[in-house]
Formats: sequence, structure tokens, C-alpha cells
Amino acid sequence: MSHGWTGRLLRDPVASPRAAFLELFFDLAFVFALTRVAQRLITELSASEPERDVLAGAAEALFFFLLLWLIWMLAAWVTSLYDPALAFVQALVIAVMFGALVLAIGLPQAFGGRAVVFAVTYVAIQLGRPLALTLALRGHPRRLVTTRITIWTAVAAVPWLVGAAVSEHARPAVWAGALAIEYVGFATGWPIPRLGASRVNQWVINGVHLVERYQQVYLIALGEAILVIGLASSADPLTPAAVAAFVIAFAVTVLFWRIYFHRAGHLLPTAIRDSRSPARVGETATYIHLVTVASVLITAVGFELVIAHPTDEGTLPPAVIMLGGPALFLLAQGWAEYEVFRRRPVLRLVGALVLAAAVPVGALLPGLAVLVLAAVVLSLVGGADTLVSHLRGVDDPPSPA
Repeated sequence: MSHGWTGRLLRDPVASPRAAFLELFFDLAFVFALTRVAQRLITELSASEPERDVLAGAAEALFFFLLLWLIWMLAAWVTSLYDPALAFVQALVIAVMFGALVLAIGLPQAFGGRAVVFAVTYVAIQLGRPLALTLALRGHPRRLVTTRITIWTAVAAVPWLVGAAVSEHARPAVWAGALAIEYVGFATGWPIPRLGASRVNQWVINGVHLVERYQQVYLIALGEAILVIGLASSADPLTPAAVAAFVIAFAVTVLFWRIYFHRAGHLLPTAIRDSRSPARVGETATYIHLVTVASVLITAVGFELVIAHPTDEGTLPPAVIMLGGPALFLLAQGWAEYEVFRRRPVLRLVGALVLAAAVPVGALLPGLAVLVLAAVVLSLVGGADTLVSHLRGVDDPPSPA
């Protein structure tokens, strides 16, 4: 393979930031995977009291979400760094898509009877992708980066495969350690003795494309929330309380969209385009959207619980979910506002604190009342955004930082 061909693998940093159809096609598998994660937590929360283990169910859901997010995130970085119009890159993305679909299918039994298939598939995705790129980049300086990633994922593959062979009781801890290795590698630039590290915030990328990919996955999360609302509302005969829960859940989803895109989310592509270090903003956007997407999924689980049982006596887990999800969302949006405007996001921080402080009260209220409380706080934050924009006349420009 010639050096000229390997050079053409890299995406032109000034190419069109629009997502390729291949990337949108890949997202379809991620939609299904997120649905499986949400349903896993809903099933645990809906179980009868003797069989319910909310903490274990929440930990499993978080584990699977972080695992799937790592797969999607690295795929997004690949198509921001390498040209998705090339057959090699397309084959790589489709192979990852197939593997993600297999993982989603096996997710409910991943810690049980399908542990071997789950672990082998995950290792094949995470190790196969950088290994294929390392072979394709022969003779190119970029190969040092994929070599580092290959070594780190090979190290992480050991506990993944060992975890599939140990007992079901020990498996979650072993796999959590394996996933932690991969996240540490990403955060630190996959440092290797003599080779050093290669932090993603120093890469030359199409930053606007990467941020738009994060915006697309955020819309996928909102679509997941709409899907949950629709399925929950069509499962049982609708009572007046269930109809009210349906309407308010939809309103909360709209507020999520409004608050995100009204200010920082709308200007984030401009901020990364004008930044002196687009990859640094891209790395920060990775963590911002991780929390943002997780918060929407958590809230969607709450929608299911409230629509199914809007007037049931309140308990702590649903209150934590229905108020904690929007609180996390506001914290993530506060972080995004700071990154874009370089100012303290007071409104979002106050809103998050109010929601968190209301959890003990929410545990005593019916689910519908808790949902109304979350909608009121989000409405106040969204209304304040609109008022500030009206008073200023135009939105603030992004910070040149």
C-alpha cells in the first residue's frame, strides 16, 4: 500500500462538515442499542419489590451506556479524521455497526449466558478498528496514533475476555475495570513508553463535523424519549392522569430541545470553527454530550414510569430519575455555555440545584406531580433564556478562546 494512498485516507480538515449518509446509517444501530439500555432500566424499576434491585439495575444501565457511547464516539472521531467516501472507511464503519447491533441484541444476557459472545464481539470492534487503521496507514506518521490505541485496546481485551470466563458475580467488576482502562486511555492520549501520548485535543480534525455528529446523537436521544412516550402511552388505556403525563412528558422533551439549541448548542459549531484549538473543543464536547445524552435517556425512563403509573404513591427511585435527569441536563448545558461564552452559567446551575434539592420532596409526591415540577423548572430556565435574548436583541457571539 503506497504512502500516497494512506495519505488519502485522511479527511480534508476544510471539507464539508455535513455528515455522510454512511454515518447516519450507522446511527440507526445506535438507536436500537440505546432503546435496549433504556428498557433494561425500565424493566428493573418495574419489577416487583422482592425481585427489584434498583442500584444494580442503574449500575448495569450506566455500564452499557458508557460502553455503547465509547463505540459511537470513536466511530465519530474516525469519520472526522478519515474520509468516509473511501470504501475502506465505509467497510470499517459497517463492520462496527454490525458488531454494535450484535452487542445490543445480547445486552439483556450480557452478564449471563451470552457473556462470551458479548465480550468477543466488543473486543473485535474495539481492537479490530485501530488495528485495521494501523495496517492501512503503513508508512504514514498518523500510524503512531493508531498503534498506541491498538496497544491500549489489546491490554483492555485481556480483562474483557477473562471476565467472560469468570463467575457471574465477579464478571461486572472485571468488565468495569476493562472499560475504565479504555476511558483512561482516551483521556490521557493512550501513552506508551518511548512513543509518548497523543492527546485528541492536539489532532487536526474537521471540528465542525465532529460537533454536528454530537448534535445528531443528541437528536437521537430526543427521538428515544419520543419513542418511549409513544410506546408507554399506547400500552394501556389512557386515563386523564396518563393523558396529562403524556402531554407534560412531551413538553419536557421540547424544553430539552429548546434549551440545548437556543444558546450554546446552536453556537457550538461556530465556536469550534473559530477556535484556535478545534480538537480541544471537540474533546470537551465529547464529555458534555456524554452527560447530555445520558440525562435525556434517564428522563425518558422516568417518562415510562410516570405515564404507566401517574398517580401512584411516590418513592425515591422515580423521583431521583425524574428530577436527576433534568438536573444533569442543566449541568451539562451549563458546561457547554461556559465553553462557548466563557461565562458562569448561573441560570442552569440554579435550576440544577433546585431540581436536586427537590428530590426528597419528590419522593413523597405522585409521579405526575414530580414530572410537573421538572417541567416548571425547565420552563423557567428556557423562559429566562428567551427573555435575556430579547433584552440583548441578538445572541452573544462565541468566545474566541
